Amino acid sequence: MKFAIITHVNHNHYENQYYGYAPYVREMNIWLKYVDEIIIVAPINKQKPTLIDIAYQHQNIDFLKVPDFSFTSFKNNLEALLKLPMIFWKIFWAMKKADHIHLRCPGNMGLVGCLVQILFPKKIKTAKYAGNWDPKSNQPWTYKLQQSILRNTFLTRNMQVLVYGEWENETKNVKSFFTASYSESEIKTVEKRNRDSVIEFIFVGSLTAGKNPMYAINLIETLVKKGHNVVLNIYGEGVERKPLTDYIVNNQLDKFVFLHGNQNSETVKKAYQKSHFAILPSKSEGWPKAIAEGMFWGCVPIATKVSCVPFMLDFGNRGILIDMNLQNDSNQLEEILADQNLFFSKSKLAAEWSQNFTTDKFDFEIKNMLAK
Repeated sequence: MKFAIITHVNHNHYENQYYGYAPYVREMNIWLKYVDEIIIVAPINKQKPTLIDIAYQHQNIDFLKVPDFSFTSFKNNLEALLKLPMIFWKIFWAMKKADHIHLRCPGNMGLVGCLVQILFPKKIKTAKYAGNWDPKSNQPWTYKLQQSILRNTFLTRNMQVLVYGEWENETKNVKSFFTASYSESEIKTVEKRNRDSVIEFIFVGSLTAGKNPMYAINLIETLVKKGHNVVLNIYGEGVERKPLTDYIVNNQLDKFVFLHGNQNSETVKKAYQKSHFAILPSKSEGWPKAIAEGMFWGCVPIATKVSCVPFMLDFGNRGILIDMNLQNDSNQLEEILADQNLFFSKSKLAAEWSQNFTTDKFDFEIKNMLAK
C-alpha cells in the first residue's frame, strides 16, 4: 500500500531520518506498520531535532517539501496566495500516486488537502481531526470550513473522519475515535503516595496563551496564599516563557512553581507518576494527551469544559472541570484537598478510564481500518 500523508506538522531532516513532533510521529508510526510506501507532504527544515521530536520508523519515505503558510495577516495572506499553486500541485500528485490518502486536520495543509481530495472520489481516505470537533464551538473560519467539507458526504467520499468525542446528528463518515500514549504492559495499579507532604500539580503543554499556563500558576498562587503545601511543575516551551518567568520572580513563587522546559517522554512520564493533579486550563482542545496521560498514572485531572473533555472526566466524577473563575475553581480544589477519600476515589476512576485507551488497542483499530 502506498500511503500519502498531508500534514502541517513541521519536520526536520537530520542524518538521513525524518523527524517531527513526538506525539504525532509516535502515532503515525503505528499507522505506518501496515503500509509499504509513504509519501509525506509537509514543511521541512534541516535543523537538529529537539527533545520533543522523534523519527519516523519506516525505510521507504518519499518526502515532498512545501513551504509553511498561514492566513493570520494581510501580508501572510498575500504570501500564501503565491505559495498555494505549488502546494496544490504537490498534494495533487501525492494523492494521485497514493492508494490511501490520510489528512491531518485541522491546519492549513489539512484545508488544502480537504479541497484537493474532492478530485479523488474513488480513493480510500482517512482524516484525523485532532482538534475540537464540537459544531457549536467558536473556532477559526478555516477550521469550520474543513469540518464542513469533511462531513459533506457528497464532496468527501470513501473517507472515514476520525474525531474526538461523540456528537449528535453527524454524517455517517464521522467516527468517534481516541489516541493513546502508553501500552498495556505499562498498566499497573496506581497508588498515589499520602498527601500529608507536598501536593504536586503538573502542567504539560506549549507555553502559549491558548494553553493558559498563567492561569495554572494563578491557581497555585491562590492555594499557596491560603496556606496549602502545593507546587506546580511546568513542562513545555513557548512564547509565554518570559512573561511566566517574570511573574514567578515578581510574585516570589520560585519555591512553588518550576519551569522545566521541553523534556522527553520518559522524563514527563516519571513526573506524572509522582504528581497528584494534572492541570490544563486550555481554551481549545481535541483529545488533550496531557490530561489523558496524567489520568493513566492516577493524576486527578483539572481541565476546562472544551471539546470532549467533559466526557473524559465523566462530567466531574473522575476529575475537576473548571470555568476559569479563580475563586470558584480554587474553591473546588480546596474541597478535594480537604478530603483524601475524594481525591483517591477520583484518582482511581481516572486511571481505570484512561488505561482503557492503550497503544495496543490503538494499533488494533488502525490495523482493522487499513485492512478494509
